Amino acid sequence: MNKIELAILLSKLKTFNKSKLNEEQYATDSQTAADLLWHAFLLEDIKNKKIADLGCGTGILGLGALVLGAERCYFIDSDSESLSIAKENLKFIEKKLDIELKDRAVFFHSDISKFSETVDTVIENPPFGTKEEHADRVFLEKALDSANIIYSFHKTSTLSYLSRFVKGKEGKITHFFRYQLPLKQTMFFHRAKIKRIDVTCLRIQKL
Repeated sequence: MNKIELAILLSKLKTFNKSKLNEEQYATDSQTAADLLWHAFLLEDIKNKKIADLGCGTGILGLGALVLGAERCYFIDSDSESLSIAKENLKFIEKKLDIELKDRAVFFHSDISKFSETVDTVIENPPFGTKEEHADRVFLEKALDSANIIYSFHKTSTLSYLSRFVKGKEGKITHFFRYQLPLKQTMFFHRAKIKRIDVTCLRIQKL
């Protein structure tokens, strides 16, 4: 499977039925997810690796990792509805590609703080902290405790702070993947049908 085929497959997955404001539930678009996952695949951070998708939502990042050959993926989210959709998406991919992935997918309905497995790679699109200050930092701390390689999406405007934070946690940012993430009109206060925000996915390596 190439990157274009991956993006097409991911575009067919279900997203949130109704996004929850307090949890900053925004779907990761398929083009962004496929591009980031392809970079991670080429950097040998996915195939035959154990992956954790922290705050997985409907599972697009973790499922993409499984399609690209991850040995196992842990899907962790505190929202049961999102996990149910992620499981539906898993079944869709299995049927679409005529493969079996369920033995390589592990779902945890819990806060990320309760996740205790050690993995090779964390891939996450955490809350950006617009409703709860530093919510993304909580996810990043957990990721650094769980894996040696982390891919984490953040608002580009926070990169200076995050660089200092990662360094203080004995990590090193090795790559910056920049995107304009399209946010659809899913909340009552959204005026535009689609608003694009500048985000950067950091690839972090623990020292």
